Order: sequence, then structure tokens, then C-alpha cells
Amino acid sequence: MRWRDQRQSSNVEDRRGFSGRNIAIGGGGLGTLVIIVLALLCGQDPRTLLQQMPVDTDVQTQSQRAPQNDDVKQFVASVLGSTEDAWSEIFQRNGSRYRQPKLVLYSDAVRSACGTSSSSVGPFYCPGDEQLYLDTAFFRELRDEFKAPGDFAEAYVIAHEVGHHVQNLLGTMGKVSEAQSRGSRTQANQYSVRLELQADCYAGIWAKYAQGRGLIETGDIEEALRAASEVGDDQIQKRAQGYVIPDSFTHGSARDRMTWFSQGFKTGDLRQCNTFGGK
Repeated sequence: MRWRDQRQSSNVEDRRGFSGRNIAIGGGGLGTLVIIVLALLCGQDPRTLLQQMPVDTDVQTQSQRAPQNDDVKQFVASVLGSTEDAWSEIFQRNGSRYRQPKLVLYSDAVRSACGTSSSSVGPFYCPGDEQLYLDTAFFRELRDEFKAPGDFAEAYVIAHEVGHHVQNLLGTMGKVSEAQSRGSRTQANQYSVRLELQADCYAGIWAKYAQGRGLIETGDIEEALRAASEVGDDQIQKRAQGYVIPDSFTHGSARDRMTWFSQGFKTGDLRQCNTFGGK
């Protein structure tokens, strides 16, 4: 990805000079924790999970290491800047204004309007403060544990979280949360899957925009598709427990995640991302 050719967003807040300590995560044994952690690795709305995960409210203490304007931060700011340009243009074409989110870089633990969270939950979007949260150590996990290396795979992760912000602005996230509160656990999971797949489709729309601006290089889309596949619920469950439980999916299968990212990339059209329409 030619990310160095893209302007850098000013909406990146670097909290990596803070470190989280004494985080107590409750609920279930180690196996349960592993499944929960892995199921959230690409940005589910964290509010439901955080309600089930009591934590020490004094987890964040300042360390001596100051945040640095390193390559990682510049990369994140460049990708975020590209999403800002893309969605501002898309919203304007549809007669509305795109409200830019902030992206918070942190290490170990972070506080948000959704509660206090450890880095083990992975990247997430909090609708309460309209901010994205990312411990960039996740990029190393994506490369080493999920076998999905590449800068465009990392860009896909950011674009997916921005997709949740778009859902929040369009009112989709609120409607899903309300529907989940009325349904069964299985139904809630199904709504979650559809929400996540739509965020994948929106990430594909951004990738279409990036291609049109000359930011994509050979192999970039394949990197994103590999990442989408490797964080599919079926792939995660196979690695974690050796078998798959479709009713417990929260993000969608590898095939579905790749399909919806491709749908967004192929069409570049919000109307073609209706994952709630039974497709």
C-alpha cells in the first residue's frame, strides 16, 4: 500500500505512554476467555462484553515512555486520513456530512465511554464517544498468530472499525443494539454477525476508493481477503477448540467475511452492503 503518499489524519490520539496494570477479567475459565478474546478480534461493539467483564477501575497508570511519532503511528494516521476522505466524499454525495472519528492508540489497557478494556479484546469501536481503539501490538498478532501479514491487512482492520463508525452515524448500530436486547442469545449473535459483515463491506468500499486514488499495490486486496478469512469465526474456533459452533458466531464465517468485503470493493456502493436483507 502506498500509504506514505496519503495525507495523515490529525484525529489520532497517542496514549501509548500509558500502561495498564492489575487488570482482572472475570467470568469463566481460561478456555472461555480465549474464545471470547478471539471472537472479538476485529471490532465487535464491546458494550455487551464489557458488561460481563468486571475490571479494576484503576488500571491505567502513566509510564515513563513518551508516545513517539514512529512509522506505526504515521501508517495509522495515513490510513485513517484515507478513510476520512473516502467517507466524507460518500456522505456528501448522499446529501449528508461525515463526522470524523478519533482513533486512540494505546498499550495494555484503555478507558473509553464503553468502559475499561484490556488489549486482549482487540481493536474496537465505542459508539459512546465515537472513537476507535487500537493497541498496535494486534498487528503483530495478525501477522504471527493469524498468518495474515501485510500493511493492507492492517489497513483492513482500521477500515473495518471505521465501518462501525459509519454504522453508528447511519443509525444502524443503535437499531441492532435495540433488536439484540429484545431477542434470544442466538438471535443477538445473528444480529452481531450481520453488523460485522456490513462493516467488512464498508471496508471494501473504502478499498475501492483507495484503489481509485492509486494507493493500492499488487497483492494488497489479497492481503485484506486473507485477513478477513483468518479472523472468521469458523477459523478462530477451529484453532481455539478444534470444532465449529455456528450458532455462537459473532463476526461471520471466513467465507462470508471475504464475500462481503469483496462486495464492497466490487461495487463501492453503500446500498449493496445490506447484510440485513437476507443475502
